[in-house]
Amino acid sequence: MSLKEEQLKKLQAECETCMGCPLGKTRTKLVFGVGSADAQLMFVGEAPGEQEDLSGIPFVGRAGQLLRSYLSYVDIPADSVYIANVLKCRPPKNRDPLPEEEAACQEFLWEQVRIIQPKMLVCLGRIAAAKLIKPDFRITAEHGMWFEKNGKLITAVYHPAALLRNPNYKSAMLADMQEIKRKLDSFV
Repeated sequence: MSLKEEQLKKLQAECETCMGCPLGKTRTKLVFGVGSADAQLMFVGEAPGEQEDLSGIPFVGRAGQLLRSYLSYVDIPADSVYIANVLKCRPPKNRDPLPEEEAACQEFLWEQVRIIQPKMLVCLGRIAAAKLIKPDFRITAEHGMWFEKNGKLITAVYHPAALLRNPNYKSAMLADMQEIKRKLDSFV
């Protein structure tokens, strides 16, 4: 096990005991994150859904399958990325995270980023983008735009669940994913 993997495992154990907000008491399983500890590319969603809460793995439902199909299409191996969420526990009925819930999980997410040291962060949807890029982020107007924060390139794409609800976003998602792949290739 690499040092990064050990650090992530330790952080996950710490996160599993967290009761910083009421969601710690209602979760079925903690949804910490999954993927390569050496990832150059890290995806961050907003919060676990029902399937994720049951499995303890982010993006395992239909939205996750769609995300993985986009990764495959643009030739980014799914096992080369790291996927996490702003929240590590599922909000009731998949409602938007509350500010105090985000605040309780914030340090866990930033520590994941610090350990993994990805070159690029991709926010999956408006809520993650509002937390990681800027509070007034507008996903329809600003998806695919690149920002630099703390020495990392960061962008946002439509949340895969939004693509399931509105297939009209799929071509924009494909263009954004192709640009992500292009930038990722420039690091190797």
